[in-house]
Amino acid sequence: MKSSIYDKYDRIVFLDTETSGLDYSKNQIIELAMYSVNKDGTTAEYDHFVRLEREAELPERIIQLTGIMPLTLATKGIPEKAMCNDFTETAGTGNKTLLVAYNAQFDLMFIAMSLVRQKDRDGLAVFNGCDYLDAMTVYKDRAEYPHKLEAAIKHYSLEDKVVNSHRAIDDTYALAAVFDAMADERDDLERYINLFGYNEKYGISGRKMKKITYLPQDMYSGIKDEAHALYTQKQKTCTEPDAERSGIEGSHLSTKGYGKQQNFNDPYAKA
Repeated sequence: MKSSIYDKYDRIVFLDTETSGLDYSKNQIIELAMYSVNKDGTTAEYDHFVRLEREAELPERIIQLTGIMPLTLATKGIPEKAMCNDFTETAGTGNKTLLVAYNAQFDLMFIAMSLVRQKDRDGLAVFNGCDYLDAMTVYKDRAEYPHKLEAAIKHYSLEDKVVNSHRAIDDTYALAAVFDAMADERDDLERYINLFGYNEKYGISGRKMKKITYLPQDMYSGIKDEAHALYTQKQKTCTEPDAERSGIEGSHLSTKGYGKQQNFNDPYAKA
């Protein structure tokens, strides 16, 4: 069954990043993958390495996790500016676009910071014009702990179709498959648009985006029906995002406001 959410948008872009570390103010994207599904059913795939521009060396732990080698980035990586241009083209100027990621706050902060560093106002306008959906927030309402992408693949019996390899393109296809499985399970994904759950123990990773409502979400509370889903909590609390800490002008991310950055200190931040 095709989710009604596909009819709401001109384009849904599933995306994943691999990064040189966990701090979006100091580290950078080293691979960006996107899989876009248009309203007419056509699809497109994007996957590029990004050369190191902010760091002299790629940490060994990142090499071990992703399998991405420094030589690969040096010889096959594109400049960060080119990656930003590609993101803007894929997200689509003038389109009604939904960006979907697994633990979306992490990926979106890295993309936003790349656009800010490049002073890419057109890209930021496209980014700010999108809606956002965090698939991990949805999955936390559907299944018991753990909630990494690998666990979601197993939960929906997708092991023979996709893999969580810690390579961006593989994880993007896995994300899309999990998204569709969750939609088949319960077609309420529209109610998670611009709603991100977070672990109260660690707080919100990075800065808040004004369009997003952030609510604490207990990672150990188990399966929830619609009456206990996070979007029901949103209705009850009427919590509004805090623009003060967001690095946002009006309702938009801007090239201003990015001074001191929070480090990502949540060990569950990157599935």
